[in-house]
Amino acid sequence: MTLLISLFLFSSCKDSSSIGLDVDGTTAITGTLLDTVTVTSRTVKDDPTQTFYGAGSTANPTRYPLGMMTDAIFGKTTASLAMSVNLPSSTATSFSTTPVTIDSAVLVLAFSTDSVYARRREFYGDSTANYNITVSQLAENLSTQGSWLSTKTYAAGDVLGTYSGILKPNTKGKVTTIVTGGADTLIKTVPQIRIKLSADLIKTKIAMLDSLSLTTDAKFNAAFRGLKVTATTTGNGSMMFLDFASGTSNLEVYYKQQNATTTTQIDTIYKAFAISTSVNPVAATVVHDYANTPVATQINTPGEYQVTYLQAMNGIRTKIAFPGLKNLVTNLGSKIVINKAELVIDSSDPADSIPFKIPPRLAMYRLDIAGQRQNIADNNPYSSSNTSGDQRVSTSGVSFDGFYRFIKSGYLQNSYSFNITNYVQDLVDGKTIDYGTYIAPISTIATPVSFLNSTGQLTAAASAPALANYAYPTQTSAGRVVIGSFNNTNNRKIRLNIYYVKTGTK
Repeated sequence: MTLLISLFLFSSCKDSSSIGLDVDGTTAITGTLLDTVTVTSRTVKDDPTQTFYGAGSTANPTRYPLGMMTDAIFGKTTASLAMSVNLPSSTATSFSTTPVTIDSAVLVLAFSTDSVYARRREFYGDSTANYNITVSQLAENLSTQGSWLSTKTYAAGDVLGTYSGILKPNTKGKVTTIVTGGADTLIKTVPQIRIKLSADLIKTKIAMLDSLSLTTDAKFNAAFRGLKVTATTTGNGSMMFLDFASGTSNLEVYYKQQNATTTTQIDTIYKAFAISTSVNPVAATVVHDYANTPVATQINTPGEYQVTYLQAMNGIRTKIAFPGLKNLVTNLGSKIVINKAELVIDSSDPADSIPFKIPPRLAMYRLDIAGQRQNIADNNPYSSSNTSGDQRVSTSGVSFDGFYRFIKSGYLQNSYSFNITNYVQDLVDGKTIDYGTYIAPISTIATPVSFLNSTGQLTAAASAPALANYAYPTQTSAGRVVIGSFNNTNNRKIRLNIYYVKTGTK
């Protein structure tokens, strides 16, 4: 019996790349690696996207950019903010005294955190940069705008306050909280920027408004219009990311009022005018200037280069194509079944690019016949509630991925990869036409975690908001990376690995 078992085990050993019964060598189906399929790539500008979708919408950005940075390869990027200001708790308010004495007014801008990975990523670039921040009153009511594209600019009027200095995005602050009728208390706050505003201007523009203007958010925004914030710096600069979703950003107004019970005592009253995307718009304006950079060269003179470029915040994406797939069956002399197709994207940047870090994640999507962005099949599983998904996509199988591998994982290091088996099979079979396939940086928090399964794919619950955050990346990260093209002579390139078996038919 022992001898028979040994013989059985020995005869069962065969090439792991083969599938099928071990009948004889002429009938076995062998999996073959094809890694010579041409992948063309071209640097193109990304399209602007909406920076606000509606009060409380899950498609609203999870954080907003503010800053300026200058990169020798990617040029200068600036981001400014326009924001609605809302009544305290969105209810009618008054300053209950005449005349009003404003002690002080402070604009509080809270830094954002990465809620998925519990890391702080509020700051991108040179953390030692010295900033000059200017706060102005908007010249128009932001809440009544019909669109908030990332390229839209917003006119401003009077300057209400300024700040100059370095920023501390990971340092909690201490402020005195006002307790009406009691002792004021020193409390710790989340990391934030506190910009002192003109007490006289806040008195004129807010405290002295007529009572009707202080009854609803809509009436208040019609009267006050909102704020615009800009930031400038020198050197490399950086980009900060701010939180307008959790209720920690607001316009604080402190004023004096007669004590209700003691005529000889004066109380200091505190009102927090909320700045929140759950109530009214916050919009970002992002400007990219590529003048005299390698990026500008490729945009102005399209062609085959050794590298292409990717930049977040609606900056630069890479358009890719697989021209050889349409003739693959003819060239191989047989139809094929693809066991696995993997797109590998090597970074040509140093592993730890300073001060402008490599983005931790890339998105990959395609255009449909109408030019609208869509998930590719491998990132869109089918279910009874998501009939537009692909039935071949497993919700517990291989991850679609797109994350950066800094440490070697298998044969990948300093690379990104996507598993696109179904997409490539459809291109080979002619079931899908490639109207344009793109890769672009995306934030690790771009897709709400509730829309992802255990392997990082979009689940059936992923509706329009999730797709808006994935295929139309918002300004929630500032990563940039140089990637190798298919013809890169340094062997840091983009490539498609296809594992297939022939079916024996044409």
